[in-house]
Amino acid sequence: MSEHDFARMRKAMVESQLRTSDVNDPAIIAAMASVPRERFAAESLIDVAYMDRSLPLSADRALSPPLALGRLLVEAGPVADDKVLIIGVATGYSAAVLAPLVKSVTALESDDALVGTARDRLSGLANVTVHQGALTEGVASAAPYSLILIDGAVELVPDALLAQLGDGGRLVTGLADGAVTRLAIGRKAGDGFGLKVFADCEIPALAAFAKERSFHF
Repeated sequence: MSEHDFARMRKAMVESQLRTSDVNDPAIIAAMASVPRERFAAESLIDVAYMDRSLPLSADRALSPPLALGRLLVEAGPVADDKVLIIGVATGYSAAVLAPLVKSVTALESDDALVGTARDRLSGLANVTVHQGALTEGVASAAPYSLILIDGAVELVPDALLAQLGDGGRLVTGLADGAVTRLAIGRKAGDGFGLKVFADCEIPALAAFAKERSFHF
């Protein structure tokens, strides 16, 4: 498939998936229209890189659908002086989209192979750094952040991540509720924080953020 074909599919993604579903911020649209999503998909799936669905990357990880990322970014409202932490950056697509919109992006990934791919794909972006570590722990060395993006669905947001969010900072994430996933946003005010759901939307679950299951006789 040629570069022209991918450019055509990228334009179709913007017009038919994003603009028709409340992703209408000009800067976010421009970023998603320029980043070649096929570079961040598995080699066997590049032909469907612009379909509005999750794309498997490994046994338990997937690239989020374009609509899910677009909706999260619109709600987050990234601005030029934002310091951003991305949790579960996978191969780096969300970081590539955010990089031209903000001051800096700290991207965290736990999977060895995905870390290597993300570092390769994001190597030309001077304001992006990729870290390897437990997703639930964040990257405290670069905190506080004005915006945290959890690129996947979680059952809970750990206190360790909230501690790295600056006062007045925003956190956007997917929420897993059984087989249903939703998108949510929260803003930190002093010691207070709460999430508000704003859309039902497919987004892959991050197993690291599952609640502990209690055992009952």
